[in-house]
Amino acid sequence: MALQADSRYSPEQLRTLALLGHAGAGKTTLAETLLFASGVLREKGSVERGTTLCDFEAQEKAAGHSMNSAIFSLPYEGACLQFIDTPGTPDHAAQAVAALAAADTALIVINAQNGIEAMTERMFRYAGERKLCRMLVINRIDADNLDLPALMADIRARFGPACLFLDLPAAASARVIDVLEQSEGAADFASVAAAHRALIDQLIEEDETLLARYLEDGNDPAPADLHAPFEAALRAGHLIPVLFVSARTGAGIPELLHVLAQLAPTPAEGNPPPFLRGEPGGETESFAAQPDPNRHVLAHVFKVQVDPYQGKVGVFRVHQGTLRKDASLFVGDARRPFKVAHLYRVQGKDMIEVEQLVAGEIGAIAKVDEIVFDSVLHDSHDEDHIHLAPLRLPRPMVGLAVETLKKGDEQRLFDVLGKLAQEDPTFLVERHPATHETVIRGLGDGHLASKLERMAQQYKLEVSTRPPAIPYRETIAASAEAMHRHKSSPAVPGSSVRCICGSSRCRVAPVLNSSMPSRAG
Repeated sequence: MALQADSRYSPEQLRTLALLGHAGAGKTTLAETLLFASGVLREKGSVERGTTLCDFEAQEKAAGHSMNSAIFSLPYEGACLQFIDTPGTPDHAAQAVAALAAADTALIVINAQNGIEAMTERMFRYAGERKLCRMLVINRIDADNLDLPALMADIRARFGPACLFLDLPAAASARVIDVLEQSEGAADFASVAAAHRALIDQLIEEDETLLARYLEDGNDPAPADLHAPFEAALRAGHLIPVLFVSARTGAGIPELLHVLAQLAPTPAEGNPPPFLRGEPGGETESFAAQPDPNRHVLAHVFKVQVDPYQGKVGVFRVHQGTLRKDASLFVGDARRPFKVAHLYRVQGKDMIEVEQLVAGEIGAIAKVDEIVFDSVLHDSHDEDHIHLAPLRLPRPMVGLAVETLKKGDEQRLFDVLGKLAQEDPTFLVERHPATHETVIRGLGDGHLASKLERMAQQYKLEVSTRPPAIPYRETIAASAEAMHRHKSSPAVPGSSVRCICGSSRCRVAPVLNSSMPSRAG
C-alpha cells in the first residue's frame, strides 16, 4: 500500500526518524527493504544498480553511496513512519547533522562486519547532544565470520550499559526473537531470559507505580503498561535499544517496523525541539513549541535544494500548528509574508502536492527565494525572533581556488556557486581582494570534488582549480645593499668578542666563554 497524496495523519500517528551511521553500514539498502516490506515499493531497488528511491542523483548512482539526505515515508500498523536517509561519509557529514534538527529518533545503523566506525561514534554523540531518542540497528547479521558478542561488548564499552537488547538473532540469523514480550527461546548468542530480565528491570525503574507493584507481587508488567516507561527511558537516555536486522535477507525487518510503529516516540513523546526566543548571539530564552494542530504555525527549514525545474526548494518540519495550502507565512523576522502556492510531501525525488501538513510532518515549499537553511517559518508575529538552537556543523577546512575556462563566465560562476552554497552550509565561497581569487572551501577533497562535478554535469560550467595563494602582507621583494657604523661595547675581561655570524673581523655581540663563572643565583 503506497503512501497517498491525500493521506492525513494526526501528530499521534507520526514517527520521525533519521538513519545515521558510517558509509557502508547499509542505511540506503535498509531504507529500500523497509519500503518494500511495508508495501510502498513493489520491488526492492539496489545501490549497485543505482535503482534505490533515496539515491536518485546521478552522482550518487555513479559513486554507489549517498551524498545528500533523502526523505521518505511509509505506513505501518496505523502509524506514519517518516525517515531521513543520510550520507555516511565525513565529506558529506553536514547533511547528516542537519537531519538531527528534524528527527525525534536517531536510528544509528552499524555494519556487523566492520563494527563501530568513525561516523558511527560521531553521530551517536551528536544525537545525544541534541537530546534525541537513540536506537542502534545492527545490520548485515547474515554475513560470515561475525563475532556479535565482541561487537556488543564494544558497543557497551563505548556507548554505555544503557545499550540493551530489544531482540536477538536466532536460527543462524534467519530471524530474530523479541525479548521485550518474550522471556524464552533459543538465540544465536546470549540468553533470551537474561536479556528480557535486564530490559524489564530497566523499564520498571522509570515508573514508581510499576516498581512498587513488581516488588509486591514479583510479576512482570503487561506490555501495555511498558509503553510510558519505555518512552521515559528513551528520552532520558537510560535506554538505548539494540535491534538486529539483515537488510539483504529481510531478517528482523518486520520486528523493526513493529518497534518503530509502536514504541518510537511521537512528536509529543520525544524531547521538545530546542527553540529559543531572542536574537542569535544575544540574550535568549527557551520557547516550547507545542505539537498541537490548532496553534500558530511554526516550522523549521533543515534542508534547501535547488532543483532545475522547481527552483529553490525548502524542506522543513512542522513543529506546531497546521500548515495549509494558500496560507501566508513569514520567514524569520521578515515583515512581509509570502503565500504558499503549493505544498508538498517529499518521497525520494518525487514532490507530492498536498492540501495541508500537521505538526510533526515533513514537507516542502518551492520557489520562495527568502527561504534559507535554518530559517523558521511562521504565520504570526507572535513567533518573531524565534529560532532553533544552532547545530554544531563541521568546519570547512579544505580550499581550492577556481577560475572559469571561458572568459565572460565569471558572473555565471558566482551564480552557480551561490546556488551550491545555499544547499550546503559547510560549502563556503570567498573572494579575496588581495589575491583576486575565488576560493571554495569544504569538508574534504571528496566534498569539493562532488561540487565541481555537479557544476560540470548539471550547470555545464567548466573551471580550472589550483591551491589558494597565500596573501602575504610583508615579504622580501628584491635584494639591496646598505652601510652602517656600529660602536661595540667594551669587552668583558676574560671574554672574546665575535659576531654571531662567526667572523673574526666583525665585533658586534660579546659572547661569554664557557669558563666564566655563572651569574645564576
